Amino acid sequence: MSIRENFVVPKRYNTIAISLMVVGILAIVGLYVTSGSKESEHEQARFWASLLQNSVYFLLVVNASMFFICATTLAWGGWQMAFRRVTEAISAVVPVLGVICGAILLAVVFGGQHAIYHWSDAHHVEGDPTLLHKKGFLNPVFFSVVTVLTILLWSVLGWKMRQLSRSLDNNPLPTVEERKKYIWKNTVWAAVYIVVFSLTVMSSLPWLWLMSIDAHWYSTMYSWYTFASTFVAGVALIALFVVFLKNNGYLEYTNNEHLHDIGKFMFAFSVFWTYLWFSQFMLIWYANIPEETVYFKPRAEGAYSGIFWLMFLINFLAPLLLLMTRGAKRNYGTITFMALLIIFGHWLDFYQMVFPSPMTDEKGVTHVPMILYDFGVALGFVGLIMFSVGRALTKAPLLAKNHPFIKESLIHHT
Repeated sequence: MSIRENFVVPKRYNTIAISLMVVGILAIVGLYVTSGSKESEHEQARFWASLLQNSVYFLLVVNASMFFICATTLAWGGWQMAFRRVTEAISAVVPVLGVICGAILLAVVFGGQHAIYHWSDAHHVEGDPTLLHKKGFLNPVFFSVVTVLTILLWSVLGWKMRQLSRSLDNNPLPTVEERKKYIWKNTVWAAVYIVVFSLTVMSSLPWLWLMSIDAHWYSTMYSWYTFASTFVAGVALIALFVVFLKNNGYLEYTNNEHLHDIGKFMFAFSVFWTYLWFSQFMLIWYANIPEETVYFKPRAEGAYSGIFWLMFLINFLAPLLLLMTRGAKRNYGTITFMALLIIFGHWLDFYQMVFPSPMTDEKGVTHVPMILYDFGVALGFVGLIMFSVGRALTKAPLLAKNHPFIKESLIHHT
């Protein structure tokens, strides 16, 4: 049968994407007028915290697509090849959001936003034994080098993986030996990316970008927790674009079997996130050591308790109850609803990870700012992702042609 290989961006799609970006810009302007332009450091922190939370969250979410590609490549999996170009298009947004996120992070560190990163104040560090002890890695130079290098490596290695995939579109591999060499080359580059991903998202990066907001507190599970949160949201984003393309007559070779497996990932990693959430929370609650419980006090019992427990209900109970059955994972409506809910739920997770510390005033009182501004900024990032992914989808055929594993995907069943 003839298939629709090339994606054409619908006019309505672009209109929605641009409209969302306009909402985001207006929200940023509103935040700047009400907070960012004020003289008080704590009022300015409200503006920068919103930009930091949204940029870091959505960068890690789109970057999860390249992790998905490389992890399945290392496993020599073929089932995902039918929608491989969707994951590639999402990962192509990493350089765009990387530049935005990197600029925001560096502006916070070098712009005197000490209410967010206390360790960026050299005078304060000298009088704080805990921050002085961590000065070797919690300093502006180290932070900047790691941030820039990480975003650069994600972008370059992601580009390499996409180029390897697209190189076969017009150049079929005629012999078995050439196919083996191609698979091996793909595997090596995927392994390099996984190593970089492990050294950043799964270890050091969440410490610098997020955990150092509460620099006196630490958790050895924090990076895995951050990874689980953004990976399940990343899979949910993949699901949304797969369903969107299927509903518009594309991805003819992607069927309910593939959607079922994406649903399995959404279900499984929601449970995995919950395991990490509970383990981190329970061990700190049980030990009841002041320097550890200080992190959860405003979140579980204080001003952010409503967001904290709502986020838990959305990210655990909803996927557990609604994605457990086989039929739910094959239903377009259920998958779409759950994908949107998961992305929003983990956005709330990042909200309560970032905001309590910057929103604590000089008197030690923690408050919750009007969240509608932050949600508006989030919609702006959603619009940017939609626009960028739509453009990326038009640059290559929607089927990864001539790949040695493509047949495995076409006959895939669970």
